[in-house]
Amino acid sequence: MFFVGKLIFNKNILERFFTLELFGKFKEIKMAKNEELVFGIHAVNALLEHAPERFIEMWLLKGRDDERLLPIINLARKYGIATQMAQRKVLDDKSDGEQHQGVVARVKPGKMYTENDLDDIIIAAKKSDAPPFFLILDGVTDPHNLGACLRNADAAGVQAIIVPKDNAAKLTATVRKVAVGAAESVPLVQVTNLVRTMKYLQQMDIWIIGTAGETDTCLYDVKLSGPMALVMGAEGKGMRRLTRENCDQLVKLPMAGSVSSLNVSVATGICLFEMVRQRIK
Repeated sequence: MFFVGKLIFNKNILERFFTLELFGKFKEIKMAKNEELVFGIHAVNALLEHAPERFIEMWLLKGRDDERLLPIINLARKYGIATQMAQRKVLDDKSDGEQHQGVVARVKPGKMYTENDLDDIIIAAKKSDAPPFFLILDGVTDPHNLGACLRNADAAGVQAIIVPKDNAAKLTATVRKVAVGAAESVPLVQVTNLVRTMKYLQQMDIWIIGTAGETDTCLYDVKLSGPMALVMGAEGKGMRRLTRENCDQLVKLPMAGSVSSLNVSVATGICLFEMVRQRIK
């Protein structure tokens, strides 16, 4: 027996709540082309809180008694989401071996943000107390790095992340898992032409700061308190030439050791929070 909020659940109640696995056999998950999988405690819980109507069904690890799952169980019961217990191998297969933390959900696709949504995002940013604050990722292809950048962006108060539509990581289940819920609060805007989007932001009086190791200007010597968009380049290659040429200013991080660069998500966090530091003075 265990507690869920003010409710007490025992095995009999759970069996009525869940559609349980019968005789060790698990019904195969059939995914439609426009459906997605979400896994991980924080990712599933964040999506339940932001958009419970997107859930189709959910699977929990059979035999796992974990208090961190209780909010998910409560919300699933509240919204009448079909939930069933599954063996670990089933969840491992559905998450492609990623750490699912005992919960996998099949959901309807969420809103896909494009350059057509930028006007609304900028207007909303200007109506808030903080000036516009964006992160541009130029060709970041690793889903773990994108997830970590989403997490950094959410913590720093970034209003949107802008990425190229092609040759960049997409918003996948792995990205959502690494982002620990930030994928539901920070819009990921996919644009067909990154340079054109940068020029549009400049027309809206948003200053674009790019990071490049070849510049002599240090991040900590630049004013970063106004309407800003930070551009981070791809892993290993950095920004593309046209992206770099269309930045208003280039900065670098001072490197005191023998390594010449940092992981893009680490460098992004450092840059974003220097901007935050200057904004809260």
